[in-house]
Amino acid sequence: MKKKLILDVDTGVDDAQAIMIALSSPNVEVLGITCCHGNTPLKNVVKNTLRVLKVCKRLDIPVYKGFSQPLLDNKRHAGDYHGIDGLGDVPDLDAPGIELLQKEEAVQAMIKIAKQHPEEVILVATGPLTNLAVAVQLDPSFPKRLKALYVMGGNTDSRGNTTVCGEFNFVADPEAAYAVLERFNCPTYIATWEFSCRCSLPWSFCDELFSQKSEKAAFMKKISALSMAKAKSADYQKEVIAGGGFNPCDVFALAAAVDDSFITKKEEVAVTVELDGRHTRGMMVLDYMELLKKEHKVFIMKTVDLEKLKKMLINAVK
Repeated sequence: MKKKLILDVDTGVDDAQAIMIALSSPNVEVLGITCCHGNTPLKNVVKNTLRVLKVCKRLDIPVYKGFSQPLLDNKRHAGDYHGIDGLGDVPDLDAPGIELLQKEEAVQAMIKIAKQHPEEVILVATGPLTNLAVAVQLDPSFPKRLKALYVMGGNTDSRGNTTVCGEFNFVADPEAAYAVLERFNCPTYIATWEFSCRCSLPWSFCDELFSQKSEKAAFMKKISALSMAKAKSADYQKEVIAGGGFNPCDVFALAAAVDDSFITKKEEVAVTVELDGRHTRGMMVLDYMELLKKEHKVFIMKTVDLEKLKKMLINAVK
């Protein structure tokens, strides 16, 4: 049986790469894609998602519009890295129109799909967790119907990429991240910011990836140019941890959801999100001393099989 996935995205460049991996994986069925504010305003997220589906010739996959702002905080976007439009500022004059969006809202769609396939659906979240937090508020049984949740977000070493101690997806909606980590009791796997930095892909592989002779490879190369230039800058290299190559953050969560053997080392620990700190708001906190007395623990990815990831990316652009 194919794995059944819902992708919850804020489609920037790395979300696009993750979507393309999912669509090229023979053991995966994408049941729907739900969109959220994040890397770029929601109106761009839905357009970008449709652009990715178009180049993959998969406009049959339903796309749903979710929340355009966080639960309580001010909006944040990542235009300096992903481009103002979230997809490298390389517009497509023939991009699909938003009339292709489903009429149903993202949260309602998530809940409905999970009810239709109880304990079969894997939810992969690569943006702020606003849609997920509202879904569990509307239907507290929603997490129990999921097979698993895979998240790109949070951090383990208090190294931020948006604030002093905060990773973008969690900082973009701290209350949502807190609610999800408190109330989702399904198996939960997290690819954190520092982990993704340590797993950066060498620039030589990027050259190999973009040299593939296909429309998909040309598309990925075009949308990635701006973020790759940023990633190569001296200022950015000071911010990242180890690595020194290209960090496709969101693909780690997706790859783990697609291939159970992708994660080679993980640790199980209770986590929460700091909501009040002046410098630490949005930071993920790991409870190694078990002072939180939480029954549900998450799996933090530590090491992965990067050769498998490279193969997934190559297959994604064939």
